[in-house]
Amino acid sequence: MKEAFVGLAYRAGWRVVRTLPESLAYLLFQMIADRSWGRRSKGVQQLEKNLRRVVPQASEGELRALSKRSMRLYLRYWCDSFRISDWSTERITQSIAIVNEENLRSALALGKGCIVALPHAGNWDHAGAWACVTGMPLTTVAERLKPESLFQAFLRYRQTLGMEVLPTDGDHIVGVLASRLRAGRLVALVADRDLSSNGVNVDFFGESVSMPAGPAALAVQTGAALIPAFVRYLEPRNSRGINIEVEFFSPVPDPGVGLRGDRIEQMVAECANVFEKSITEYPSQWHMLQRFWLSDRRSVASR
Repeated sequence: MKEAFVGLAYRAGWRVVRTLPESLAYLLFQMIADRSWGRRSKGVQQLEKNLRRVVPQASEGELRALSKRSMRLYLRYWCDSFRISDWSTERITQSIAIVNEENLRSALALGKGCIVALPHAGNWDHAGAWACVTGMPLTTVAERLKPESLFQAFLRYRQTLGMEVLPTDGDHIVGVLASRLRAGRLVALVADRDLSSNGVNVDFFGESVSMPAGPAALAVQTGAALIPAFVRYLEPRNSRGINIEVEFFSPVPDPGVGLRGDRIEQMVAECANVFEKSITEYPSQWHMLQRFWLSDRRSVASR
């Protein structure tokens, strides 16, 4: 009963936010962000603990200001998510700036498919919508949410943007992704937080984290290019009305020699290096409100 109520309330809120005047909708979500930040919810506390690793030199006041900006951007992402399915193709393409688009286009032109690996930053749905409306339909995966009706609503939402979305607990998901890559398609995967027990341990800001092996493993398996990317909001919008930027980095090379597992580990570590540099430059863009470093996750497991 509780899950059904949550799902109903969420979908009702989704409809309401879509009908509000734009300025009012974003103001409402900023107020929600500020309230959560002011109350220092568990998510905010964990966010600050994560950001402390990113900016160890920051004072407590600076860290609090940084977490406030990060929460505002995180809620801005959610407001965008509620409203973007109503945006025109022109708005999707004209409000986004692409850096190094040739890295992505060149990889796809080879016909072997391309895997874009991203951290939880900016608005990756906007980036995915841009790819779809500019001739690069993509396949991605989504964590199954509860209740099921809420998960289905999110599937429909991303499908309206042109994406093919596979549930992470679906059957033969790796095989489906591999087949899409062999057909020359684009696959986009959020690749910083490992939700499985099969991740790769890498160094991240001087401590060990587990990151998903999937993107690199698919690249090794299929020969598809693996391209790290970073999405960030512009604060404020620039003079041309652009409010989000996506940067595609150079493909991560497959070492090509050695054990398959070692090749995958090297590629995951290289993605981690790219993510670390981008997050160092734009720490407020990283929306990581969960336990991320292994030391944090182990401390909870040992309780």
